[in-house]
Amino acid sequence: MARHLITSAIPYINGIKHLGNLIGSQLPADLYARYLRGRGHDVLFLCATDEHGTPAELAAAKAGKPVADYCAEMHAAQAKIADGFGLSFDHFGRSSSPQNHALTQSFAGRLLEQGLIREVTEKMVYSNADGRFLPDRYIEGTCPNCGFEDARGDQCDHCTKQLDPTDLIDAHSTISGSKDLEVRETKHLYLRQSELKDKLADWIDSKTDWPILTTSIAKKWLTDGDGLQDRGITRDLDWGVPVKNGENDWPGMEGKVFYVWFDAPIEYIACAQEWVDAGKGADWQSWWRTDAGANDVRYTQFMGKDNVPFHTLSFPATIMGMDQDWKLVDYIKSFNYLNYDGGQFSTSRGRGVFQDQALELLPADYWRWWLLSHAPESSDAEFTWEAFQTDANKDLADVLGNFVSRITKFCRSKFDETVPDGGTYGPLETTLIDTLSTRLQAYETHMDNVEVRKAAAELRAIWVAGNEYLQEAAPWSTIKEDPAQAACQVRIGLNLIRLYGILSAPFIPEAAKTMLTAMNTSGNWPDDIAESLAALPAGHAFSVPENLFRKITDEEREDWAERFAGTRD
Repeated sequence: MARHLITSAIPYINGIKHLGNLIGSQLPADLYARYLRGRGHDVLFLCATDEHGTPAELAAAKAGKPVADYCAEMHAAQAKIADGFGLSFDHFGRSSSPQNHALTQSFAGRLLEQGLIREVTEKMVYSNADGRFLPDRYIEGTCPNCGFEDARGDQCDHCTKQLDPTDLIDAHSTISGSKDLEVRETKHLYLRQSELKDKLADWIDSKTDWPILTTSIAKKWLTDGDGLQDRGITRDLDWGVPVKNGENDWPGMEGKVFYVWFDAPIEYIACAQEWVDAGKGADWQSWWRTDAGANDVRYTQFMGKDNVPFHTLSFPATIMGMDQDWKLVDYIKSFNYLNYDGGQFSTSRGRGVFQDQALELLPADYWRWWLLSHAPESSDAEFTWEAFQTDANKDLADVLGNFVSRITKFCRSKFDETVPDGGTYGPLETTLIDTLSTRLQAYETHMDNVEVRKAAAELRAIWVAGNEYLQEAAPWSTIKEDPAQAACQVRIGLNLIRLYGILSAPFIPEAAKTMLTAMNTSGNWPDDIAESLAALPAGHAFSVPENLFRKITDEEREDWAERFAGTRD
């Protein structure tokens, strides 16, 4: 048994997220956490809301609420949605927590001691209409690199290029919309991450098992243009972690806060302390500090590709720069984007399905299965209602749901609601055991390697193998001439339901629970398929479950496609 630390990129607090955000980090992280727990490993799965910075201030202002109140409300809303999707966080924290404030200030103090923070007098954009300096996300304009018209002052979401607000073309204030902007001098702190460029490059080169998407983005930032640049870690904002040197004031930095991309990754660590302080755990440092026992911990991060630069460069630079015993990430699983029906999800245009809406339409397992089986690993993926309906109906209703329904109802009609006795294994059963053994090994390999789509394909193949066995064995025909052999075939079918419940739990936890409850059993991860197909003995009582998955109708598909189309460009 190993110890696994898992973090999902923490979502911004500003509103309910769309399905692309779900599959880009939280959902595959939950899949991996559930799988590892199922294999008997010790898992700490952490996530939080990212509550500082411009997005929080702007969203709160739009809602007409104090930013602290807005963040508290949205944290509760996001926690409820996460629970609705079955995300099995050990703790869902908040970057505005006292623990994160103290830890961020402590980290900054240590980096100053190490000579890795410098004070810079720089020119920043000042809005005359708003009477204030505008942090990067308060400014939008056209990206000078790719021409994207809604680029932010820190980064273009379209081409992922790191930007400064003064780089933007035809820039405007996101507060007032004013273009009456000028450049003034102000002082800020910079993390001298360029000093760690060689160390970061060697570290990234050593990660030969990382996805190409992750390493290619990291290396591009290291080598493009002038290479890795020092990064500002403070902002002129009211809401955030006040700039301090540990517990001490920082002269010249009064009224400033740490940049959200400095304090947000530190929340991964602070979240573990929140977990302990909430009475859920006993020792958070043993997960995060190698001098406290974290040498045996494997740390895996999940995120969308837009978050890769900060997690492969800036946050590791912070950890390395302190030269203490904090744990670095071992594996970063990054994802491309999920698009919506030929375009992008858009909150402002009401385009696409957002997480709260999805849960109102169908149970979470429908969404979990489709999103995970279409995870945008090697390239961007696209959600269409036609594909969603087709795949959900075929995989969940026809393959898995139909199998469970057929075998349980047939057994009830011929043998009562107990596992029947009799019969012996023949060539069909031996072939089934061999097939499932091979498939299980492949499934485990893909899950161990965090190959989400390949794992989903193997799980579906395991479901299909049971259907093919049942179709070829045909106990409804066998029973006419050999009732004992039909009993054997039914007994295997019922044990397959138990097996499917265990193996399917990482993908579709509620349906898996229903299968195991109906079979009146629980179960550990299988070591031997032959033993698993005999786990429920003759005479074991079960119940016939309600239909696991109903089919999505054409009328529903058409209605949903129209309802969530939004306005098109």
